[in-house]
Amino acid sequence: MQKRVQFDIGLIFAIMNGRVSAAINRKLSRNFKNANIDITPEQWTVLIYLWEKDGVTQQELCNATYKDKPSMTRLIDNMERMNLVVRISSKTDRRTNLIHLTKVGRDLKERTKYVANKTLKEALQGLTNEELCVAQELLRKIFMNTKD
Repeated sequence: MQKRVQFDIGLIFAIMNGRVSAAINRKLSRNFKNANIDITPEQWTVLIYLWEKDGVTQQELCNATYKDKPSMTRLIDNMERMNLVVRISSKTDRRTNLIHLTKVGRDLKERTKYVANKTLKEALQGLTNEELCVAQELLRKIFMNTKD
């Protein structure tokens, strides 16, 4: 006979409405500020992608970060003002801009990596390696079941 599972509706709701990720983002934002790094977690997600693959289209960044075009445009505009990225017209299609890191954007990689790892350790404090592995696998399955 299979045991009946009791769902923690409050926890499920917190995960679904983004409260867990919002709490982690607030912590990351505070940790960036404390380290004198003047970027937001949203900007950091764009930087992460560009550190792996520089010179991509705005649409590719939208797809990678699950953001809509207007939000990404505002994000890139702000990042350009901060001298983190620059838009350069594509050589093959002048209607398309490719987003490239500046030296300032590239130079943030190691400092932000340290702060992000510190934040992750704080968020996962008290969990065993086994619990982390199970949680990671469960979240991966939920994500794969629900992504478009």
